[in-house]
Amino acid sequence: MADVIAQVDIDDLAIGSAFLGTGGGGDPYVGSLLCKEAIAHHGAVKLAALEDVPDDADVFVAAAMGAPTVMIEKLYAVEDAHRAVSALEKALGRSADMIISAEIGGLNSVMPVAYAASRGLPLIDADGMGRAFPSIHMINFNVAGVSCTPLAIADEHGNVAIIEAENARKAEELARPLVAAMGASVSLSCYPMTGAEAKRAALPATVSAAIAVGKAIREGDAHPVDRLLTALDGLEGYGSAYRLFDGKVTDISRDTSAGWVFGSCTLAALDGDGGAEIGFQNENISIVVDGELKAIVPDLICIVDRETAMPIPTESLRYGQRVAVIGCGAPGRLRAPEALEFMGPAAFGSEEAFVPIEALNQKEQRS
Repeated sequence: MADVIAQVDIDDLAIGSAFLGTGGGGDPYVGSLLCKEAIAHHGAVKLAALEDVPDDADVFVAAAMGAPTVMIEKLYAVEDAHRAVSALEKALGRSADMIISAEIGGLNSVMPVAYAASRGLPLIDADGMGRAFPSIHMINFNVAGVSCTPLAIADEHGNVAIIEAENARKAEELARPLVAAMGASVSLSCYPMTGAEAKRAALPATVSAAIAVGKAIREGDAHPVDRLLTALDGLEGYGSAYRLFDGKVTDISRDTSAGWVFGSCTLAALDGDGGAEIGFQNENISIVVDGELKAIVPDLICIVDRETAMPIPTESLRYGQRVAVIGCGAPGRLRAPEALEFMGPAAFGSEEAFVPIEALNQKEQRS
């Protein structure tokens, strides 16, 4: 594991987190530009291993919340993140010693790097999801008993709100209408915790994992998708990887409402009559190929460019794109019964039971 995040790491982090974002989390490209600017101005960000975090450290989350389709046009700013984090610091009467990502997917993986650089604070090599999820209660911080609130949200107009709630699900219910009223995209700080709580609740080494995935994609040779699959198979904390489908986009539907993006993507096989259907709520939730379930949350499902293996977020899917669908196992803690209550199929309204991806697929020979 590297002990700093420098400018040369940002492109790999952005690509890898777009993959781990499983179609959601917001496009990390703009966030990566902010990271490079912040590091150029303030210097590289120290990356702290989770096990090295002092038990009494004050750990703060810096995150964005909203609809990915809106985040394309309403750009993130470090000043908004500082408005949210400083409001939470003021409410708690203590200051951040370290920054941690809520999710390692998409914008929320690169934005904390830019914010940590601006404050000169270390970033912990960990997050709360090991991927991306659409709601703030769908996180292992919540499963492990860390309080989501007090929670602070802030927008680009200087509006700030502090929420106290009985639990994380209620915090989500209270925050989501505010997010919609503030333009469907805000900066957020929640789950304030100690270092001891972070070590108990966070998923370790996920920032490093995102950088490794991004590097595998960026350095892809004649078989970039196979190279990505091999990298995923060797990734600590994640399970076996599968190429679930190859095809072209024949239909895409999206509905941006209540601060989320709901929809589905239909694929047709390039050679033959097969087809696949991918459902999403910000992130990809499930894939069904020729009527058979091939992967479902919390396991990871990502659509990538068939030629380059570059991840394609749901808001960038277009008719006619030739893609491959990659799936891999989620970190084991997300598959535990107590985590599936918040992050499994039922949490998305699905009647399907969770079945690990390795039980739904067979390994194939790779070139």
